[in-house]
Amino acid sequence: MDLPGIMVAPNGARKTKLDHPLMPINIEEVVSATIEARAAGATGLHAHVRDENQKHVLDAGLYRELLAECERNLPGLFIQITTEAVGIYTAREQAALVHEIEPEAISVCLKEMAGEGGLPAGADKKLARDFYHWTKEAEIDVQHILFDVGEFEQLKRCIDAGIIPRSNLQLLFVLGRYTKNMESSVSHVMPFVNELNSDFFNELETDWAICAFGQMETDCLLKAVELGGKTRIGFENNIHNRDGSVAASNAERVKELIHAIDTNL
Repeated sequence: MDLPGIMVAPNGARKTKLDHPLMPINIEEVVSATIEARAAGATGLHAHVRDENQKHVLDAGLYRELLAECERNLPGLFIQITTEAVGIYTAREQAALVHEIEPEAISVCLKEMAGEGGLPAGADKKLARDFYHWTKEAEIDVQHILFDVGEFEQLKRCIDAGIIPRSNLQLLFVLGRYTKNMESSVSHVMPFVNELNSDFFNELETDWAICAFGQMETDCLLKAVELGGKTRIGFENNIHNRDGSVAASNAERVKELIHAIDTNL
């Protein structure tokens, strides 16, 4: 499947109701927020689940419950689950979750599954290769998360080494992860896009999206759309509108993005 044009990320792994009183935490809240976001124009869901203490978990039971509720209440919506480690889970545990659930789409941090740099070695290399090729055989869409332009080199090495399949390549660029206060800027978009325009990735017909932190989220996503990319938006990365006000909901963030697209493109 192609990536959706606007994927809502209602909660992420870290923010709680202390960050926003309407942060969707439990399954009912996530589904309700997604229904509102879909009505506002979102075409996909990037899903996280939390435990009773609002902590990020890779819990197959909770994911199955969420996916079942989405199937009932949001038929036909593109749903991608996260495998984010958050410093808690190993690559083997991340892979085991996906094997147990077999969802239609997942996001996987390149550094978490394939190591910090270069090529994974030994058992880690076999784990990564087996995982990525099994997802291809199982027709599970994998969106590879890159936090820095330098990670393109590792991605290339993994593809050339046959660890990551060359076909159906989906990427997510996270803007501003390593900047002061994690504030994204429109200037962060082009370095990623320039890498995509290289001969290597042009041949792969890569499907890509971005997400961004802070008040410039809308402008960063607008730039991505202008350049032919997709977007991920929501409280996972940012709770503020363009004018600095706190958004009332994920749906409000989606509405602002769509208004910006309609007005500027």
